[in-house]
Amino acid sequence: MMATAINAAHFSIERATRASRVAGIVGIALFAAAVALPWWGNSGWMREVVEISCYLVFAMMWNLLAGYGGMVSIGQQAFVGLGGYFLVILANKFGVNPFLSVPLAALIAALIAFPTSRFVFRLQGGYFAIGTWVAAEVFRLVFANISALGGGSGTSLTALAGIPKATREMITYWLALAAVVFAVGLVYGLLRSRFGLALTAIRDSEVAAESQGIDVKSTKLIVYVLASFGAGLAGALYYLSNLRISPDVAFGVNWTAFTIFIVLIGGIGTIEGPILGALIFWFLNKFFSDYGSWYLIGLGLLAIVIVVKLRAGLWGAISKRFDLHLFPVQRRLKYVKGERGRVKRWTAPG
Repeated sequence: MMATAINAAHFSIERATRASRVAGIVGIALFAAAVALPWWGNSGWMREVVEISCYLVFAMMWNLLAGYGGMVSIGQQAFVGLGGYFLVILANKFGVNPFLSVPLAALIAALIAFPTSRFVFRLQGGYFAIGTWVAAEVFRLVFANISALGGGSGTSLTALAGIPKATREMITYWLALAAVVFAVGLVYGLLRSRFGLALTAIRDSEVAAESQGIDVKSTKLIVYVLASFGAGLAGALYYLSNLRISPDVAFGVNWTAFTIFIVLIGGIGTIEGPILGALIFWFLNKFFSDYGSWYLIGLGLLAIVIVVKLRAGLWGAISKRFDLHLFPVQRRLKYVKGERGRVKRWTAPG
């Protein structure tokens, strides 16, 4: 027993890496600089950050749903549209503060996800993906036929009319930053918990996970509702900045198409992947979107090349090559043996 205790003392569980510690310091510095951007930047920069933040939040939630939960949805734009429309309803029709309406609209989108899940969870695999798209189309048709909200042509967010432009842009920008921190922190916290282990087990095999005592239905429902809340939050923020909403755009499949592009090229099933993918998407959108259909064709070709050549995405290739983990969620077994000051480590994901 003494020998066993001595040997066991040479092992410990490591949850952080040197890269993650450095990334944490750099991230705090970048966040502080970003918070102060309204005082040293311009409104154009703030609008760019808000737009890419919306796509990043949506991508993080879609990656949680599909990359970790194994539920590939092509209809999550349903909750983007719901978030945007309920922002308008709460602010324009009920007089709720437009900025307070953002999280409230996201919460309503999450509540609607409960009855929606009763329909889509009856389907599996490709049928689930198509079912989510059908649900999004149903919501689009419903709002397109509500004349009080402008019908098919949409409506404007008039509740912001009395707020100075500079104030509106500044608060919207800070809300977008808070949404990004919330989305990344939520996913990171979930994946480092027992819930994250259950989720990845379900992704690998629902039957095996259930045989180990995991409540598969409840776990999938929680993830679906959280992803819907994040999508609603992204939609409410986007239309708070855009000031106008229409059903064809708000419930358009382009939201999910662009998000799938972001997640696939960055690296599905990682936290760093959607962040890298969102930055790449912003760069391509910023400098090549004027090419119209050729731009979309280019995005598709780039996604195909990345998927074929780098199945784990750009960040997956980087992480594998350099063992780099900025957001480590795995448990790593560290073997330490003192020998004239020398330390040996053996690590493995767990």
